[in-house]
Amino acid sequence: MPKQFLDIFGTGKSFIRMTYERFARTIPAENFIVVTNALYKSLVLEHLPELSEEQVLCEPIGRNTAPCICYAAYYLRKKDPDAMMIVTPSDHLVLDEVAFGEIIGDAVDFVDKYHALMTIGITPSRPETGYGYIQRAEEQTISRVKCFTEKPNLELAQTFIQCGEFFWNSGIFIWKIADIIDAIEKYLPEHHSLFDGITDTYGTEAEAEAITDVFAKCRAISIDYGVMEKADNVFVRCGDFGWSDVGTWGSLYQHSRKDKYANVKPAEGCYTYDTRNSIISLPQDKIAVINGLRDYIVVDTDDVLMICPRSEEQNIKKYIDEVKFNNGDKHC
Repeated sequence: MPKQFLDIFGTGKSFIRMTYERFARTIPAENFIVVTNALYKSLVLEHLPELSEEQVLCEPIGRNTAPCICYAAYYLRKKDPDAMMIVTPSDHLVLDEVAFGEIIGDAVDFVDKYHALMTIGITPSRPETGYGYIQRAEEQTISRVKCFTEKPNLELAQTFIQCGEFFWNSGIFIWKIADIIDAIEKYLPEHHSLFDGITDTYGTEAEAEAITDVFAKCRAISIDYGVMEKADNVFVRCGDFGWSDVGTWGSLYQHSRKDKYANVKPAEGCYTYDTRNSIISLPQDKIAVINGLRDYIVVDTDDVLMICPRSEEQNIKKYIDEVKFNNGDKHC
């Protein structure tokens, strides 16, 4: 089950539901579009019953964020060429929604006045190696972007924190439809040709077949690498609103409720003794007895058990790759 459909924190709401409600305070339901894999259309509508089927754009195959954003932008251009577009991941955590709303409002006001491609930068709280970073050109709340850096090593991340010019890249973007399409035409001309070439099909019965053909021909590339790192009108609104992409067990541990021994574990069925600072995930109705662990990740699923020191979480991808090599994809 993809992360956006999970209620990881036990709030009764999935990440995609919380994302929708965060923006629904100021944006009417009919102005939302979800771009998702075709396999998840029914799940999206289940979690967001306010939306119609026409508001869920289905990717036949994953091609990273640039084709995904192209699909939404060119689709929106046909509906309203003067529209403004806010792009947001559906699986991120925001703790301070008041501050978040103010920051988005500032970015929208700026984009409304200027031909700017805006991104939201998060004030870093630690030298995180799992995030991309944005360097701002001047010490202002809204600044021109100097450069992007993807997932630095620990030494470089520590340097970024000490420097004070670098912010986490949230993956949230704000721009006018006309401005992002101009940038795509300039920096990703093959993508522009493909998506612009099927404009007449958007919103018609021919759309699905046309999109299938486009995605088959479309190069997989991120919007950051394809456009944002090349354009000269990229700005960042910096701030802090308790953000996390909850992309690691460490970030999940950081934001989860802990017991008196600083463990994150199920409310029932998990018996811990002399165990501290660990995160434990179990299947429903599974009983576990854990003794003598310090700073560990314990993840038990129906077919896989993983036990790993929290300090070595960066190795999990290596473990997964080795399991896939030896056992295929059925366990990963």
